[in-house]
Amino acid sequence: MTPVYSIGFLLYSSAMHKNHAEFLPLTKQEFEAQHGTASPDFIIVSGDAYVDHPSFGTALIGRLLESRGYRVAIIAQPDWRNTEDFSRFGRPRLAFLVTSGNLDSMVANYSASRHPRREDAYSPGGKAGLRPDRSLVVYTSRIRQAFKGVTVALGGLEASLRSLSHYDYWSDTIRRSVLLDAKADYLLYGMSETTILALAAALETAVEKGSQPNVETIRGLVRVVGKNNIAYDNIISSQYDDITGSKTVFLPSHEALIKDGTRYADHFALQMKHADPYSAATLIEPCGDRFIVHNPPPFPLTTEELDAVYELPFCRRAHPSYAKAGGIPALQEVRFSLVSSRGCFGGCSFCALTFHQGRIITPRSKESLLREAQKLIADPDFKGYIHDVGGPTANFHTPACEGQKHRGACSNRQCLFPKPCPSLKVDHTAYLDVLKSLRKLPGVKKVFIRSGIRFDYLLLDENRSFLKELVAYHISGQLKVAPEHAGSRTLEAMGKPPIEVYEQFSRLFYEETKRIGKKQYLIPYLIAGHPGSTLDEAVELALFLKKSGFIPDQVQDFYPTPGTLSTCMWATGIDPRTMKPIFVPRGEKERHLQRALLQFNRPKNYDRVRKALRQAGRSDLIGFGQTALVPPERNRHP
Repeated sequence: MTPVYSIGFLLYSSAMHKNHAEFLPLTKQEFEAQHGTASPDFIIVSGDAYVDHPSFGTALIGRLLESRGYRVAIIAQPDWRNTEDFSRFGRPRLAFLVTSGNLDSMVANYSASRHPRREDAYSPGGKAGLRPDRSLVVYTSRIRQAFKGVTVALGGLEASLRSLSHYDYWSDTIRRSVLLDAKADYLLYGMSETTILALAAALETAVEKGSQPNVETIRGLVRVVGKNNIAYDNIISSQYDDITGSKTVFLPSHEALIKDGTRYADHFALQMKHADPYSAATLIEPCGDRFIVHNPPPFPLTTEELDAVYELPFCRRAHPSYAKAGGIPALQEVRFSLVSSRGCFGGCSFCALTFHQGRIITPRSKESLLREAQKLIADPDFKGYIHDVGGPTANFHTPACEGQKHRGACSNRQCLFPKPCPSLKVDHTAYLDVLKSLRKLPGVKKVFIRSGIRFDYLLLDENRSFLKELVAYHISGQLKVAPEHAGSRTLEAMGKPPIEVYEQFSRLFYEETKRIGKKQYLIPYLIAGHPGSTLDEAVELALFLKKSGFIPDQVQDFYPTPGTLSTCMWATGIDPRTMKPIFVPRGEKERHLQRALLQFNRPKNYDRVRKALRQAGRSDLIGFGQTALVPPERNRHP
């Protein structure tokens, strides 16, 4: 039976660290210099270049395994056209761990309009084309060619959000679990520290006993079982329920989704209901003559465990082999930043964090963050500026309510939407304490916040200390915030507050900025073409922008990536929260018109804006008056 791990499963002592090289080995020579002729226990294959920084999943998992005594090697961005790169370390003793990197490979390779990207921030010099489409499938195929029967486990964001049947925007189909397409043994979803250590222990035991690994009870793990299989019999038995502490729930089969795409709304609604580790069931999805068995999510790490993970011996730099190519651009954003928390209870429909990090907030301790800041200060390249202190949402630094600490997040409601929950505990005290302590460190000139502020949560805090300190100390001239839209129906589909909430925040922000005599500005993020956004809603957004005097330099088109509520709406035309139909601006012409309305003042957009306004029945907005969005055609000029 797989060992049951407690809440302190990740805690380690400094004595567990062996003398380690500055980087995990990328080449056979580097591996032999560290470990001699022994084989690697784990080989991590990644679609990203190797950056030894805790913001990069390959480094985090590699360092974690190393801290537990495992020999780890890395194959970063291998040439997938043959098996040579995959064979450089030989056969691993326990498993290959395969990830596409910090991004889904299709998102990394293609824009929202499905055009190939010209740059890849996770590749040397930003060069595009160094990872294949659907990296998990391609990499596992080459591994299987090179080493018959070797154990392969998938992980990372692409694996997490494709663990079950999912809508795939690039093929416009419902694809089955990537575990089946890749023909891997296991899939690890979410933030997988406890999952990978439990799997490693199970694989170790299996090697010692010459048996099959017992992985049935490992949280955060997905596997495939066949019908009329003893593993399947265990799943539906009461004994299995007693072991896992959870019931089993059957999802609509993959074949049912193919036959009727709207069933994906039912499928996704069940996933949302069972996304919290305290209440989730084991999900079982039939697919042909097999079943995808999706174990409940892992419990969030404690503060002590999260501190331990982020204080592993990262060198916080890209591997030296990338220096000639210009380094790794993605490192620059995070090199002098601190991750202060994990998890997000914001509940934005277009975000996949619910399934990847969960809704329960785990903060880092102030002491751990100060220790990490001292490492930044000691870096010769540090200029005195900490670029960010935050997480998915910077000012979410404590659990949403006391109940989440004991029974998890509610499965039947969100914390902030459609209205703030009465049990929501709004408190910026601990986060402010961290920021103040960082500002006092010798060598620190400025501490910025760039990872996003939930302004609706901020406004719920009757104590305005955080707003005042944010404006006074933590902005580099501009603060990026995310109202996302102005249309009420679109904001409801997005799970965002009404635009009046943003306007209230904007007034307070500029009042405070003026009071302290600074020139600082809000830069709102906006999304065009989101489900729920009709032309009427897009016109409403354009009018809001005209009133506010802000026209965005860049417009973000809605991107239907796997694992989000918004993508389910896009695929089915149904809102899984209500099971009611929702408008989806699918056609490229419609999307172009909505995008043009967000930049209505640009002459190149005039024709499209006029067309959109006429289609929306708002020709009154074409002209030269104060309320007009766009001038008439030249031959109509007075």
